[in-house]
Amino acid sequence: MSGLNFVPEPLAQLPWKIILLVLGIGIFGLLVMYSAAGGSLRPWALIQGIRFFVFLAGAVVLSRVRESTWQALAIPAYVALIIMLVLVELIGAVRGGGQRWLDLGIIRLQPSELMKVFIVLAAARFYHSLPPNETRRFGAIWPAAVLILIPAALVMAQPDLGTALMITVGGITVMFLAGVPLRLFIGGALGLGAAIPLAVNFVLHGYQRNRILVFLNPESDPLGIGYHISQSKIAIGSGGILGKGFLNGTQSHLDYLPEGHTDFALATMMEEWGLIGGIGLIIAFMIIIQWGVMVALRAQSRFARLTAAGIATTIFFYVAINMAMVMGLAPVVGVPLPLISFGGSSQMTIMLCIGILMSIDRQNRQTVRW
Repeated sequence: MSGLNFVPEPLAQLPWKIILLVLGIGIFGLLVMYSAAGGSLRPWALIQGIRFFVFLAGAVVLSRVRESTWQALAIPAYVALIIMLVLVELIGAVRGGGQRWLDLGIIRLQPSELMKVFIVLAAARFYHSLPPNETRRFGAIWPAAVLILIPAALVMAQPDLGTALMITVGGITVMFLAGVPLRLFIGGALGLGAAIPLAVNFVLHGYQRNRILVFLNPESDPLGIGYHISQSKIAIGSGGILGKGFLNGTQSHLDYLPEGHTDFALATMMEEWGLIGGIGLIIAFMIIIQWGVMVALRAQSRFARLTAAGIATTIFFYVAINMAMVMGLAPVVGVPLPLISFGGSSQMTIMLCIGILMSIDRQNRQTVRW
């Protein structure tokens, strides 16, 4: 036993401050869903709440998984998700103009969401198996690049630009932290910048191209392709510093704000809770991300360090991309806000991230104690 004698040691070892913070964000997200439905538990808040508590319990269970198990699962899980992504192309369910889901009967699973996590584990497993002095060689670079490009290409075909970017960023983060030479990233960034005009004209779908054009010129079509972001800015701006008050939002309640319960849930929240609510949410997420970085710094193995740092970065980009997107600081790419936006797959992914971080944190504590 540790701490209070009546608390079982496995429970006492859990990072309760982080769990309570995640619980607080999740409950706040349910309030946003309740308000987005006009003050009703249906159709979003009730099912979101059930899934949230199930996945939170699952994260606590995952905290008991050993690091060696994550290492063993990394590549097989990656391969399984690649197969699922191929199946999505063949028999996937279509919704909202995209073919991204596998209909499993009781749940529609979005494999690309889980790939955001397992690309980090797969890349970390690959670099863990290499001697550190070989990381800067070409043989340590191209296999990781292939690991990243295959799922990113499959997700782009769905089409889902935001998730493809998240997968790519997660994998590249692990490569960078593993010690791949900085000059390669600089060269890659320059090459990507040069290829953007070609990608915009020949690779991206029409609606994706339009989103980028609207980002560059927000006033070009405020009632057409720019409608989402225009209404989002109106909702956020009208909230002011303190907000209009819970259930008093107008943009979402009067259906001016499209997707106010999914990608643009932040706008729904800030209209009612204002700048104060937005800042509070950012601080809460930053505490979780900082904890993830500290878990990485305390990790004893290369795999654990790369995994924890990669997952913390994944959570950061979830939050940063969604907030920038909703405020008009980035193109609309369909990245949900963790634990706030409605969606089972994204909620499961974030809880998986939290569970893996708690698992590594628990092993760190045991190693220090021994």
